[in-house]
Amino acid sequence: MAIPIDTKPHWYVVHTYSGYEKKVAGNLKKIIENRGLQNVIFDVQVPIEKVVEVTSSGEKEIERNLFPSYVLVKMIMNEENWHIIRNTTGVTGFVGPGSSPVALTDKEVEKLGVEATVIEIKFSVGDNVRIENGPLIGQIGLVEAISSDKKRVNVSVPMFGRETKVELDVSQVTPI
Repeated sequence: MAIPIDTKPHWYVVHTYSGYEKKVAGNLKKIIENRGLQNVIFDVQVPIEKVVEVTSSGEKEIERNLFPSYVLVKMIMNEENWHIIRNTTGVTGFVGPGSSPVALTDKEVEKLGVEATVIEIKFSVGDNVRIENGPLIGQIGLVEAISSDKKRVNVSVPMFGRETKVELDVSQVTPI
């Protein structure tokens, strides 16, 4: 049995019996607390979505599992932690080939939304910014709009004697 040992924490997907997701997550949180494993098993989550259900008696908001029978665990993978998770009541194993767990990639974690990345923007609409990379590197432009998710910014840049609007990633510009 080849368990990948790592020194960095990663997110892993744990398979559970159907309907046991919250019970497994609760048991894991208790085990982590009781054994003092907060420095090696960092987070346990059951991805849920809130849905408004319309019935004959009206509307009500319910929580629904995004991935039935799965729990996400952020941990440093080693033999001991693997055994702790694997031997928790309701767990059938890790997602991966055989008994080797496979960590989620950063892109997968971002898509799942289990870890919120905070983007701090130090400029606002109407400010001048310098473009730091890409084909317009070094150009100075005026911020015209910032997307609601704060990942994209519209900048007006003087090119060829006129103003040209370009959409850039927030990380591509810095305030002047």
